[in-house]
Amino acid sequence: MTSSLNQNAATVVSAISDAATLARLGIVASTTTNGACVFDTGINARGGIDAGRLLAELCFSGLGTTQIGVDVDGNPSVQVVTDAPVAACLQSQYAGWKISVDKYFAMGSGPMRALAAREELFEKLPIDEQSDVAVGVLEAGQLPDDSVTSYIAERCGISPEKLTLLVAPTASLAGTIQVVARSVETAMHKLFELGFDVRRVRSGFGTAPLPPVAKDDLAGIGRTNDAILYGGRVTLWVDGDDDSLKEIGPQVPSSAAECHGRPFLQIFKEAGYDFYRIDPLLFSPAEITFHNLETGNAFRFGQREPDVLRESFGV
Repeated sequence: MTSSLNQNAATVVSAISDAATLARLGIVASTTTNGACVFDTGINARGGIDAGRLLAELCFSGLGTTQIGVDVDGNPSVQVVTDAPVAACLQSQYAGWKISVDKYFAMGSGPMRALAAREELFEKLPIDEQSDVAVGVLEAGQLPDDSVTSYIAERCGISPEKLTLLVAPTASLAGTIQVVARSVETAMHKLFELGFDVRRVRSGFGTAPLPPVAKDDLAGIGRTNDAILYGGRVTLWVDGDDDSLKEIGPQVPSSAAECHGRPFLQIFKEAGYDFYRIDPLLFSPAEITFHNLETGNAFRFGQREPDVLRESFGV
């Protein structure tokens, strides 16, 4: 792991910034008038599978890999692996930065979060992130303008020309992939919220089905959440005792929530489209397996719900 998540991500961006690679990925690069670099991966640009993989790996700050494989039914799935789950998932990938400037709104992910470090999460998981550049991923339906990039840069303590943002709406192929690539992250965040010492987690592997790209972002939010809630399978390799794993395990899968069992869009609508009115126990993968590196024992909790997936995906 590099000493800086943002420097690590900037190296990944640099490797794909030439015109030929951007064209192959279906990404369109532009520069705002205040100097920030913006990569469109699905708003006006074509984007695609490799652009989605890139978004996911930048959200990881390059500390994880993303592949497209097949699930147990032979359908496309998004597979992620990381040996740095705290840094990659919680201090970088988690979409914990709600960016609202005038009428612009986006969910911010990636290492720029660690540089700003304004979220409550960083009080419990502090990080000494020092970088003169910032890299972030925005889940949004519009490209950011000068006011947005200035806002982000100021909070990261850098000048706008040192900021790089990659943007995709949920209702795009690249955007869908980067959201579904959060299977391990949702398990890590659930454990964090439950008070588990997430530093015990040494490695993570996750897979979730890749849903059809939705016609709009609201439908996309439903399908991508369902992919993890009802189809996500995560394995975590941990240190420590077995008893704590057996105690916390039943609380980790999405089935721990009373509202579990219906497509997310129905639950979201009943909550007035307010995430904060939804039982927080819902936001986690369908199935979690712990492998204890010290005792050699394994524990599995939860299960997939293919019927809900079929209803959600319309297949």
